[in-house]
Parts: sequence; structure tokens; C-alpha cells
Amino acid sequence: MGTLQLDLRVPTRSFDVELALEVGPETVVLLGPSGAGKTTVLDAVAGLVPPDAGVVMCDGDTWFDAQRRVHRRPEERSVGYVFQEYALFPHLTVERNVAFGGRGDGLLERLRIAHLARAKPAELSGGERQRVAVARALARRPRVLLLDEPMSALDPHTRGPVRAELRDLLQELRLPTLLVTHDFEDAVVLADRVGLLVDGQLRQLGTPAELLAAPRDAHVASFAGANVLAGVAGSSRDGLTEVTLASGRQIYSADGAQGPVVASIFPWDVTLAHAEMADSALNHLAEEIVSVVPVGNRVRVRLTALTAEVTAASAERLELRPGAPIVASFKATQVRLLPAG
Repeated sequence: MGTLQLDLRVPTRSFDVELALEVGPETVVLLGPSGAGKTTVLDAVAGLVPPDAGVVMCDGDTWFDAQRRVHRRPEERSVGYVFQEYALFPHLTVERNVAFGGRGDGLLERLRIAHLARAKPAELSGGERQRVAVARALARRPRVLLLDEPMSALDPHTRGPVRAELRDLLQELRLPTLLVTHDFEDAVVLADRVGLLVDGQLRQLGTPAELLAAPRDAHVASFAGANVLAGVAGSSRDGLTEVTLASGRQIYSADGAQGPVVASIFPWDVTLAHAEMADSALNHLAEEIVSVVPVGNRVRVRLTALTAEVTAASAERLELRPGAPIVASFKATQVRLLPAG
């Protein structure tokens, strides 16, 4: 079982990408917006981009050391790289694409693409192309696996099953794996640990559950799918914190805070009703429905100020439709207060 160690600084046009990370036999997902520096990290590990400073090591083997002036060429690094859009050779068959990476003994069977050996990439589905790209990367017998947005080329109907297949494969391989995505759902399914990268800086690193339960800042909360509402916090009754939102409305949180904050509420913690309910929720916001979108067996309801997620049965019972008034409710204990800025 290998270990990838990196501590690097890579300059880009807008900022320096700085990351220190140790990856064992696990999948670490680098999550973040476009242009955050995620792919730059993969390229630095693969030897495609030279860092300004730092080290990259695998199992004690130095691939890069700025101080000692060590810079192994990409072909000298034991890396399997699955590029965004897969970068398959269109004129080669599946079999020859995989063989280009190295010895593909058994990989076609292992990834269930042996029956496609004579086909060319244009004849394949998105999920099949992904498996070919992974097989080509594994044909190098790598000690480290890098995947750049492996789900981005898939349509929504294909994404779920292919994501589950990739998760099973990564768990079987147990290689040090860095996977880049901007989709938190990919991270939840695929990652042992998730690191949120924003403007080249690591905002938080932890399990998906840790990022959901205790986001460190508004960037983390937003990428984890939470509503983020800016406001000013002050003390209130019963030891609660009152937050005055930019709209002038007040909400309450069980977290303690003073001054500018960001309130974080997950969509599934928001309940909807046609009138304010006499229940334990302290927060009730009169809203207007902007859109109603089915997501599997749930329905995502975007309101003027926030988003709720309810069951399909609840959406049907409430007869939710764009333009209709609605009351969004949530408990004070479900409102996390994070530093502003």
C-alpha cells in the first residue's frame, strides 16, 4: 500500500496554488469551483507542471524537490492519469487505446469492456469511454492514480450508475488517488476524504460527513449544498442568537455569534407549508416559489431567498408551483453560523 506526499507551490496567472497533503491507500477528492487550481495540483503530481517550491514523493521515492533540484519527467513517475473528457485516441480501438498505456493484461475483462475491444471511441457510451480511460491509466501499473473531472462528460441519467461503478473500483484498487470535481455529490460517493480548494488554498479537509456537519466557512457550506445567508448576529432570548438578514428579516440560531456572519441551512432541513405552522421551528420566512425541479425521489424547490428539498409526495400534496406563495420553516438548531468573508 503506497503513500503520496506533496507539499508544493505552483504559480498561476491569478494566484499561487499551495497545498500540503498526504494520501494513503484512499481516494482524496479535491473539490472546488472552476479555476481554483485543482487540475494544476494533478499536473504538478504528474510532472506536467513544475512547482516553484516544495516536494512530491511516493513511497519515499522523490519525484520533485525544488531545493535539491530533482524533477522527474512524467514518464519516470508511476502515475496513471485519467484526463477530463478522457482524451482517448479516436483512430485506435479500445484494445489499442488501453495498450498505449502499457500492458493491459486482464484489464478489459476486469472493467467489463472486453466485448468492446475492437470498437473505437466514437462508438462508445460515456460510461464505456470512462472505463477505457481508466483501463489505459491502470495499464501503466501505477502507484498513484489521478482523475480529472471523471463525471463531467456523462449525461445525468448515466452519471449515477457510472459513479457507483467507479466507487467500487477505487475501493478495490486502494491506490493513493487524487480525484478532481466541482460536484459535491461526486465527492460524497467517491471520497474517503474531501479537500475544498478555493483560489489555490485548501479551505477544509475531512470526510464528506465532517464537511456536512461542521463546514468551516461559507465556501465549504455552499459547496456542501447549504443555503448561505449573510447577516448580522446579536444576542436574543433564551440564549439564542438573532441574525438580521440583508432583507431586514430575522432568523434565530442556537450557535453563539456577534457581528457579521453567514447563516448556513441545508435544503433538507427546510420544511414548506402554505401558512406558518404551530410547531417547534422558530424560523418562518414568507417566500415565493421560483422553480420546482424533481431530483430522483425528491423535489428541489428554489425560493426567493433560499432552497428547500422535500419529498415528491410532499410536493404533490402542497401543489407546489412557480410564482405561488409559501412559508419556509426551519429550527434554530439547524442554522449554523459561520464567519463572514
